[in-house]
Amino acid sequence: MKQIRVIFVSALLFAASLPGECIIGGNEAVAHSRPYMASLQWNGIHECGGFLISSQWVMSAAHCFQDGRASDFKVVLGAHSLSTAEGNKQNMDVSAVYNHPGFSLINYDNDIALIKLEKPITESNAVKPVKFQREGGVDPEMDATVDTAGWGSLNNLGGRPDKLQEISITVLERMLCSRAAYYGWKFTSNMLCAAKKRMDTCDGDSGGPLLYRGIAVGITSNGGKKCGTSKKPGLYTIISHYTQWIDRTTTQ
Repeated sequence: MKQIRVIFVSALLFAASLPGECIIGGNEAVAHSRPYMASLQWNGIHECGGFLISSQWVMSAAHCFQDGRASDFKVVLGAHSLSTAEGNKQNMDVSAVYNHPGFSLINYDNDIALIKLEKPITESNAVKPVKFQREGGVDPEMDATVDTAGWGSLNNLGGRPDKLQEISITVLERMLCSRAAYYGWKFTSNMLCAAKKRMDTCDGDSGGPLLYRGIAVGITSNGGKKCGTSKKPGLYTIISHYTQWIDRTTTQ
């Protein structure tokens, strides 16, 4: 479940070289059953996911913002269908984007970003924050079932859904993902990998949440050039490793 659609407006050429992200093998979510989900849009087009963590902050992936232009996109909350003018939607301007200072384009380590909305959201059944895992919490171990959601590609041909998709996958053994045939040295202690056969995230799912027992424990980050590849499962940033940075950033 990861791989972002590679067309960031003014960064088309740059983005075309990045790995993709999407939801393959999932199902349509019940409308507004995930009220924390955010669609990050450039010129009205969904490019990355995110999730609401407080009344004025959205968490996402740092690699979604490499062109550095926070003012050029909107955060859409309360959406199920991207194209329908749903009454639940809140279209929010962005005040600032904070990428983790240690983010690396080489291996996507520290792939976490915080987005400050220009004003607080109006909380409703369709728009409300999700709890995220903090330092000292219980992160999922091998074989744990986790779930995620997004508006990313449904296949490796780039087909995109209009309505939010969701999927349940399994956390894989760390030693497996660190093997040379998988990710080797690029798989760091700040990542976990998860997937199932023919079930994965893909282009456009980047920045979305990975949840364990209803708590956001990871951020959809990176993966293989093709979604659903057995030796390139989805990679997710472990949120609990960044508690101090999150607290400093959201209180400054």
